[in-house]
Amino acid sequence: MTAPVFCALDTDDIQTALRVAENVRPYVAGLKIGMEFFYGAGPEGYRAVADQGLPIFLDLKLHDIPNTVAGAMRSLTPLQPGYVTVHASGGSAMMAAALDAAGDAAARLGVARPKLLAVTVLTSLGPDDLTAIGQHAEATEQAERLARLAHDAGLDGIVCSPWEIETIRAAVGPGPEIVVPGIRPAGAPAGDQVRIRTPIEAMTAGATRLVIGRPITAAADPGDAARSIAASLSTLIAEGNA
Repeated sequence: MTAPVFCALDTDDIQTALRVAENVRPYVAGLKIGMEFFYGAGPEGYRAVADQGLPIFLDLKLHDIPNTVAGAMRSLTPLQPGYVTVHASGGSAMMAAALDAAGDAAARLGVARPKLLAVTVLTSLGPDDLTAIGQHAEATEQAERLARLAHDAGLDGIVCSPWEIETIRAAVGPGPEIVVPGIRPAGAPAGDQVRIRTPIEAMTAGATRLVIGRPITAAADPGDAARSIAASLSTLIAEGNA
């Protein structure tokens, strides 16, 4: 059974990524490629992973002036990722420019436009971290503010921690996707994530897809770990709630 999970390939080694991708392919809905892999392995590595046949969540968290982010989207769209992330804190103009550039590039190439997801508040940040960088709003309040900004800009979905799912779903309505990192199966170490939940808790709260890395990729058998997570969600999937 396939779970609504993107397996995060957090490595810079193509062969390691391909080995994990092959093992988890029957059990996950897609593969997440982040900065570590994309900057280390480049488009060649990206294409090798994409050839596994699963949707790619390209998590580069673009954040710059609108013109630069638009240019980045024009460069990334030919790779045909299913999803690309931008930082909502880049502002409405930046997000709108990214969306327009992706649409124009996709139309020119005759391919599907990547879905754009807006990252709100990183799951590694706790209250003290937010205060230190000058964000005096509580994490949930800040995430909701950024989610509304992204929704108004027309983006396809939101990335938030598991703690903000209910608030953001209420803010943006039923349409946008809510993609959630910071997922740890019961008993798994938190690592550098602060605001975490289990897969069942996150899906029940209203997430549409989960991002899970180390609990799968660091397991002795990544395929078995992915299969176990899919099995834990099987009831929700059967009921149409995942």
